[in-house]
Amino acid sequence: MAAPVRLQSYATRASRHSNPAAKALLEVMERKKSNLCVSVDVTKKEVFLRIVEAAGPSVCLVKTHIDIIEDFDEDLIARLTELSKKHDFLIFEDRNTVVLQYSRGVHKIASWSHITNAHPVPGPGIVKGLASVGLPLGRGLLLLAEMSSQGTLAQGEYTKQAVTMARAHRDFVIGFIAMKRLDDQEPTAQSNLPVAGEEEDFLILTPGVGLDTKGDGMGQQYKTPREVVLERGCDVIIVGRGIYGKGDGADSGVIKAEAERYRAEGWQAYEERIAKGSSLSG
Repeated sequence: MAAPVRLQSYATRASRHSNPAAKALLEVMERKKSNLCVSVDVTKKEVFLRIVEAAGPSVCLVKTHIDIIEDFDEDLIARLTELSKKHDFLIFEDRNTVVLQYSRGVHKIASWSHITNAHPVPGPGIVKGLASVGLPLGRGLLLLAEMSSQGTLAQGEYTKQAVTMARAHRDFVIGFIAMKRLDDQEPTAQSNLPVAGEEEDFLILTPGVGLDTKGDGMGQQYKTPREVVLERGCDVIIVGRGIYGKGDGADSGVIKAEAERYRAEGWQAYEERIAKGSSLSG
């Protein structure tokens, strides 16, 4: 009997995954020994690119909010794409996307972002619409199932609905933004879908990760990489200001060092986790 997904290596999971974006991300994670995603939420193009250049060698994924960049132009996308190839990372545009934003408009997200996300609130139609654009391009979708902020409404029945929706669209939905593994979620009452089977493998990307603080003044609650990866079984840690600091960001050397610190912590937690799988299979 195969070990549970959370105890399998990224390489093993990559070999079994059918979605190209999920497969590519897992392969990058294994290749770079990194389960770190840097979330770059700044408003100036050159600041954004400097942070990505500095953190790039240590990350598997760069999360963008491209619509907040005030001096956005097509050159930004060209240079970001070059950096993704240079440093071997994927791109995740955090947009809670609708179909026209995904395929058209100024940003044309599907043309350059390997992964994007959506709220399940509009219902399954949002997944079908995005899949019609993203699947032919080999893209993947994350559903927002849980949040790290205090008092969030993204829990309970909302989370169950997100999992049910994902199970109905496994070819395109590759995982969740969540605070823990969701494999044990029961189907919702109106669903005819089965409980998770051995073939189910959803990636869990987790925000609110920090090494030096437990929270901020805006309700954010931070967990350590060890808590998130080892204890909760999540796959990718999402870190923002903990890596690049306030304002326009710290010195590039500091950013590089902090990114490497988080990468090392996240990877150590992952290695401890899959060691448990090895002992079970042995």
